[in-house]
Amino acid sequence: MMRQYELVERVKSYDPDADEALLNRAYVYAMQMHGQQKRASGDPYISHPLEVAAILADLRLDDATIASALLHDTIEDTPATRDDIDKLFGKEIGSLVDGLTKIAKLDLVTHKAEQAENFRKLLIAITSDVRVLLVKLADRLHNMRTLEHIRSDKRKRIAEETMDIYAPLAGRMGMQWLREELEDIAFQTLNPEAYAILVKRLEELRASNKGLIGDIQAALTKEFTTCGIDADVRSREKKPYSIWRKMERKQISLEQLSDIYGFRVIVEKTIDCYAVLGTVHTTWRMVPGRFKDYISTPKQNDYQSIHTTVVGPRHQRVELQIRTARMHDVAEYGIAAHTLYKDRTNGNGSGHTDKKSLALKEESNAYRWLRRLVDMLLEGDNPEEFLEHTKLELFHDQVFCFTPKGLLIALAQGATPIDFAYAVHTDVGNSCTGCKINGRTMPLMTELKNGDEVDIVTSKSQTPPAAWERIVVTGKARSAIRRANKEALRSQYSKLGREILRRAFDRVGKNYRKTTVERILPRLSQKTVDDVLTAVGRGELPSADVLQAAFPDIPRPEPPKRRVVKRNDEGWFGLSKAIGLKFRLPGSNSRKQDGSSEGIPITGLRGNMPVNLTDHGGAVPGDRIVGIMTSGEGITIYPIHSEALKEFDDEPDRWIDVRWDIDESNSDRFPAQIAVTGINEPGTLAQIAQTIGESGGNIHNINMQHKTADYTTMLIDLEVWDLTHLNEIISGLRSKSVVSAVKRSHE
Repeated sequence: MMRQYELVERVKSYDPDADEALLNRAYVYAMQMHGQQKRASGDPYISHPLEVAAILADLRLDDATIASALLHDTIEDTPATRDDIDKLFGKEIGSLVDGLTKIAKLDLVTHKAEQAENFRKLLIAITSDVRVLLVKLADRLHNMRTLEHIRSDKRKRIAEETMDIYAPLAGRMGMQWLREELEDIAFQTLNPEAYAILVKRLEELRASNKGLIGDIQAALTKEFTTCGIDADVRSREKKPYSIWRKMERKQISLEQLSDIYGFRVIVEKTIDCYAVLGTVHTTWRMVPGRFKDYISTPKQNDYQSIHTTVVGPRHQRVELQIRTARMHDVAEYGIAAHTLYKDRTNGNGSGHTDKKSLALKEESNAYRWLRRLVDMLLEGDNPEEFLEHTKLELFHDQVFCFTPKGLLIALAQGATPIDFAYAVHTDVGNSCTGCKINGRTMPLMTELKNGDEVDIVTSKSQTPPAAWERIVVTGKARSAIRRANKEALRSQYSKLGREILRRAFDRVGKNYRKTTVERILPRLSQKTVDDVLTAVGRGELPSADVLQAAFPDIPRPEPPKRRVVKRNDEGWFGLSKAIGLKFRLPGSNSRKQDGSSEGIPITGLRGNMPVNLTDHGGAVPGDRIVGIMTSGEGITIYPIHSEALKEFDDEPDRWIDVRWDIDESNSDRFPAQIAVTGINEPGTLAQIAQTIGESGGNIHNINMQHKTADYTTMLIDLEVWDLTHLNEIISGLRSKSVVSAVKRSHE
């Protein structure tokens, strides 16, 4: 355990003006408050805040941050209060300790919704002061270093939380050494066998390559000296988890990895980096495709370096990272290297921190990224979506593209022009209709590459399709698309609700007015008129309830006579038996062999009403659907574009908003109908049936509708998994030379 005087000496070594009295006072107070408390290891509790402070001292942080580290558990685990900290150490330190206390109270590994909500709170607390994040990461690092003293079930939970949240967050903040250590300890806990095997293999590799590292280092240094370049050449070995992750991602063995050992060449000036690069490439042969210049285009976490691989001394592949000393500090310490906490004077000899300069330094790219995450959560996404989007942002590597005006846009690897459009601005993404990549018109789902110039084509009338959500890879784009679709859907329901109310008011001889609905909002438990209209449109609020609230003296109108729509099960079964095909009628009324009922996976229904799928062409997961209430028969599910829905245009109260509730592992099939026009020649039907069968579709009825001398149109009843599966079948049929046309049929 580090001693008090050792900590003070370490801080004074890089900051001679540090407030020694403050550090001593913080240590003594923490010692008194924690008293006889013990950690799981049996060590005095004060050892933990001391070690956290020591980690931050290695990052050369200011005395206020070090004092906060010493005090970070006092409010949570001792009788100390925020007022006590403010009075004894000032409001700055009180605010830091309070922010850390709020984070400490969060249990990130709980139920998904709670985990997501807690992560939102964590990021909000962090963005109030970057030092909260630095202390929290140091706190997590020391807890991971002593993880073996925790019981096994809790140990696994903490390791998973670290791997999912804290390690990638440290990486995004540019603190690579901290990320690697967190990942390695978590990896050792979660997969001890793989970790042990890799450590053993690395030891064997070191033994077999004995002297190689020194020879390469010496050869590089000699070459740079000959060329008059002052360079510090350092070697590094890839960490076990980093090796494991690359082996898993690329499906290769340890022997196939070329970058287990790498070399960093550190020089004084940026221009020297390119001098080193020229020397290396003219002396040894470069490996194609292994050159990256992160100096001219830094990563989003401010990382700068030139990466190249050459076939160097002893015919070995040598991976080089070329950077200045300042770039190296940023690469290792990330956002901590950007702070001016260690620069205590503002140039006027006052001895006080220059707050304006400090604020400018905090706004690094990494910190701006963190602020953007918080902006996303404040735009109204639910917690689970936010956590999903954030994890996407944390784990993706980057690709760099340009706008036509030369603005650099950093995106996740695999990003599309749609992601690019949303990265420029949400409005640009929402109105995107097409794109040009390097001057050529390209599909919006094209994967972008480094250096692409992307020109987005927009239209004010455009609304982003819901399918885009499955194409994009960035959290911002997914969030914006989902939000835009929710707003568009709400607008549709609002218009439908207004029409339903207008007709309901007409039936009782009243005119629909917005002011009438505004007056009764409290009775309907709604905040706005739009909320009322949307609820009516969704079927959540009956129009009769609105009428009763607006005109209590008017008796409730009699419900209109409802047309009963019966399904023709005999026709389906009779025809399927006639052609000898296996058939299962989907829906809640179908029966398994054991006599139990199979329910249709639909949400948005009330009670235990029977649910059936329409006979009119069917509905499949992926379709927008609507439920029609039928007296005595429950609810029938129709695709929103079904022609049969015209029968119910004058009966809006029977319409019910429903949605699919399909799990990804669901293997049920659903009915659909397609109209296929084929050439009249032998083998046409066989080719059509074969194409459907090879695509995994199940035919249970074929009806020849129209025949001419050259063509026949047939209606084919299918069973498919979802809309994507149905579209694959249609695309496959259209590619056949014997097929003239294919379309989905909705009788």
